[in-house]
Amino acid sequence: MNVQSGSRQLLIHGMVLVLVGLVWGLVVPGTPYPRLALGAHIQFVSNGMLFIVQATSLLALPHRVGIKSIWVMVLAAWLTWTMALSELANAWWGTLQPLSIAASQAGATGGEPWQELVLKLTHIGAGLGLIIAWSLLVIGFLKYDSTNGSTDISAG
Repeated sequence: MNVQSGSRQLLIHGMVLVLVGLVWGLVVPGTPYPRLALGAHIQFVSNGMLFIVQATSLLALPHRVGIKSIWVMVLAAWLTWTMALSELANAWWGTLQPLSIAASQAGATGGEPWQELVLKLTHIGAGLGLIIAWSLLVIGFLKYDSTNGSTDISAG
């Protein structure tokens, strides 16, 4: 994988996340916990848009993002899928953690311990992955010196 192909992968992940989120929006009213299902819909669409912005920036703007950073970004996309799919399942499970505010608004009663664990782990993994991926993206853009197309020493 190179920066170009990795960026295209991010773009495809983003587009498919948005598509799944839009289709999932049709299912929301038919779930046992529609408020949690709405949260999944929002996660799919918003995270899909984040990956589209990330990929578009990488493909269209000059930067110093390296291949290792691209690998981390693609990993973050896969972790985001696990998190979004766990929220989709949670529309039937009704777990209380880690989405306690949405769960209380949904009238959720709590899931099995393994279901609660799945939600926790997927949210922690995706959250950390996204924070690291976006940090690497920002660093890669800060390192680019637009005046002469070289690395900017002052940016790190």
